[in-house]
Amino acid sequence: MDLGLKGRAAIVGGSSRGIGRGIAKELAAEGVDLVLCARDASVLDAAREDLRTATGARIEAVSTDTSEPEGVDRVIDAALAAFGKVDILVTNTGGPPAGKFDDLSAENWEQAVRQLLESPVGFTRGVLPGMKERGWGRIINVTSVAVKQPIDGLMLSNSIRAGLTGFARTLANEVAADGITVNNVLPGYTRTERLVELAEHLASTGNAESLEAVFGTWEEEIPAGRLADPSELGALVAFLASERAAYITGTSIAVDGGWTRGLL
Repeated sequence: MDLGLKGRAAIVGGSSRGIGRGIAKELAAEGVDLVLCARDASVLDAAREDLRTATGARIEAVSTDTSEPEGVDRVIDAALAAFGKVDILVTNTGGPPAGKFDDLSAENWEQAVRQLLESPVGFTRGVLPGMKERGWGRIINVTSVAVKQPIDGLMLSNSIRAGLTGFARTLANEVAADGITVNNVLPGYTRTERLVELAEHLASTGNAESLEAVFGTWEEEIPAGRLADPSELGALVAFLASERAAYITGTSIAVDGGWTRGLL
């Protein structure tokens, strides 16, 4: 299937590893010009070279902290300098610290808001005028199944990602007539470094005997009987970014092997 993405330009957040890297790989394979961004410069540069070798795509990398406005501006400026436009924006950030309400400080909340809400809003503010001018754009936020079914111990993620979902759903209506779609992808339990960190937290707080026990419990809860691979998230994002998905907007799509139990 030709997704019609060759020659499009995209920013993919948190793309040095995990879900972000899986998304970047799928878009690069479709001929999309990419700007990758993450904090760890060495890991990010390695990801860029691996993706270039695997796909032949044109790829830039910007090491920065996108929870700060200056970091967001750096990434957008790099994309415009390299490719002259941003057609596709994929916001994707690492998860905030796990913890119950009593465990979290005001600083924890402030940092999580910057990371999970203000950063995607800032990116959107920066790329939306160009998308409107060209009459085409795709904004895709990677959030979490926690917005449909809250996960115990993830107070920050459950709360703030829900706010981003409200922002995206409202924006989708405002820009649909401009040829711009806005959608959210909701990963379930996906085999990434972040999931290992969460499992280690649960084991360390006495909620499980070991890391392996945590993974086993999750797999038992998932009807598909396994964790997701980042490439499966990437495949959905590539489709939502495509010409064929032009009539899909304002949606939040779970990629969780059937873990969420709600009807919608």
